[in-house]
Amino acid sequence: MLFARSFRLMTDRFHERLAGQDLEPLRPAHGFAFRYLAVQPSATAVDLAAHLGVSKQAATKTVAELVDWGYVHRSPHPTDRRAHALTLTGKGRAYLRLADALWAELEAEFAAVVGAGQLAVLRHALETYLADADPGGLRPVW
Repeated sequence: MLFARSFRLMTDRFHERLAGQDLEPLRPAHGFAFRYLAVQPSATAVDLAAHLGVSKQAATKTVAELVDWGYVHRSPHPTDRRAHALTLTGKGRAYLRLADALWAELEAEFAAVVGAGQLAVLRHALETYLADADPGGLRPVW
């Protein structure tokens, strides 16, 4: 439960900082979509729905928002004529860089509380635990 509580606190602080940026009304589902699309070239709305654990309609709505806001580009899928391939735009990749910078700030604050050495030990333990996990596997826990 400590991991869950810590992640929730850091996530809340992340979203507080994100709200201070001049961005569209991004929600956590958008962030999970960004992370998935960054590692899944030519993903479709159906792929994204499966990853997020939502209906195709919900994923399609999320994609439409991200396309309208300029974060995602939709193009004909290279192998499935019925689908669209989804890719992050430059704006979408810039958002990921911003998100990574905000997470780095939060990690630095965590290190200031527990100490850099303790954080290094924790980081190594978590990297070991996640060694065989899917790198694009960050998904919501609805």
